[in-house]
Amino acid sequence: MPTTITINVTNNSNVMQNFFFFQQPAAYSGGQQVYTNSLYSQALLPYSTSGAVLTFTMILQYYAGVQQQVQPPQIGQPSGQLAAIQAINLTSASGGPQTNNTTNMTVSPSLGLSVPAYTAGPQAGSFRIVTPTFNPVLTNYNAGSAVQALSGAITLSNFVTVQPNNNLDCQPIIKFYVQTGSYTAGTVMNFTSSSINAALCDATPGFTTFNVTYNVDGTWTVKNMAVSSLADGTLGLVERAVTSSGLLAPIAPNAVVKNEAGTGVISTGNAVNFDLPTTITNLSNPGGLAVFKEYQVGPTNGPFKGTMCTNLAGTTGTFS
Repeated sequence: MPTTITINVTNNSNVMQNFFFFQQPAAYSGGQQVYTNSLYSQALLPYSTSGAVLTFTMILQYYAGVQQQVQPPQIGQPSGQLAAIQAINLTSASGGPQTNNTTNMTVSPSLGLSVPAYTAGPQAGSFRIVTPTFNPVLTNYNAGSAVQALSGAITLSNFVTVQPNNNLDCQPIIKFYVQTGSYTAGTVMNFTSSSINAALCDATPGFTTFNVTYNVDGTWTVKNMAVSSLADGTLGLVERAVTSSGLLAPIAPNAVVKNEAGTGVISTGNAVNFDLPTTITNLSNPGGLAVFKEYQVGPTNGPFKGTMCTNLAGTTGTFS
């Protein structure tokens, strides 16, 4: 089961509302204008009369995406037809393992992206799309960060218009927003204006579930949920409190990742259980891990078992 981010929306107003979901734009190299697409949109009846809850679930995996422009990006219009995506890893911090952080875009005989491989150069936390030779007077292309819903639908979340023979470096930000409105998935929207007074779902600290309520007065309530120890000693999703300073209370780690020999701790984090495949969130040192390498994984005081890291996405790793 892939690691996911889930946003549940409840409409506590007195009338039906349209809601749409979008992501904070990534940081791109080169200073190009960055555009944002809606990820999902749906109407929702008041909870008091329907009991309905709107759920949007995304797979926590970074994707590079490219598409051909039908027209220059315009707010309220589709950005184009998504033509190619590739699951891709982010560049490790200095001294970390080599990751498959770069994909090559092709335009002939058709638009596509190569299987990612490692290259030196992209800054930590980013991936690279290398663009080929093409004539932008005849055809333009969008490229950037894509998101996959649990349903399998993939949307180019945010993007720039790429230039030929160029390196496009993209540093994704896993912060998501819910706002009232009806931008359908893949439609260009104005991030600056739409994010004002929107509900923020920040997955950066390791939160995986957000319960969002649209209140009768037009405000939002967001409950951040993360894996933590319950009173009976088991693990489950619990709401993380906000301290008086406004900082999120830390989540105590309960999982340890050791090197293959089991002689040194590489990272700590949180796991619901240790049945394979094991998903560990809030990794303290994700840059010290690499996909398809062997590790020893277990609870803080053991026992540990040998396993392979099969996926890394931000501060979350899957071990099978």
